[in-house]
Amino acid sequence: MKALVVYDSFFGNTEQIALAIGNTLSSEGNIEILRVSDVKLKHLKGVDVLIVGSPTRAFRPTKPITDFLNSISRDALQGIKVAAFDTRMSMDDVNSRFLNMMVRLFGYAAKPIANRLEKKGGALIAPPEGFFVKDLKGPLKDNELERASAWIKSALKT
Repeated sequence: MKALVVYDSFFGNTEQIALAIGNTLSSEGNIEILRVSDVKLKHLKGVDVLIVGSPTRAFRPTKPITDFLNSISRDALQGIKVAAFDTRMSMDDVNSRFLNMMVRLFGYAAKPIANRLEKKGGALIAPPEGFFVKDLKGPLKDNELERASAWIKSALKT
C-alpha cells in the first residue's frame, strides 16, 4: 500500500496528528507525510490512500489545504481511499453560546475536506474526524495521538 498524509499546521498540533497517523500506517507499506506547502500533484501518482488534515480556522480548512484540494482535477482520486481530519477545540471547553451556535451552523474543517476529496473521485473510508486541543494554540488533549492511531486503523479495516 502507498499512502500519502497531507496536512497543514499552525501550532504543531495537526502535524502531531498527521505524524501519528503516518506512523501507524508505516507497517502497511510506503507512507509519505507532507506539509501541504511541500506537496506537488506528482505525489498523488500511485497513491492508494490519501489522508488530509487541517486545523479548523474560522470554521473551515486553511487556505493552503483548500488550494491543494482545488488543484486536484475532477476524478483524479478515482480508486483512491480517502479520509479527512482536523484539529479543533471542544465546544465543551468553550463557554460561549455564540461560538456553539456558529459551530452548529458552519462546522469544522474535516467535513469540507472530506466533501472535496469525494468530489474529486475519492472513496471515503471513514467519517471525517476531529482531534481536540486544550486551547487555541494547544497542546493536544490527552490521548488524542492514540485516538488518531485507532481512527486510521479502524478506517483501513473497511
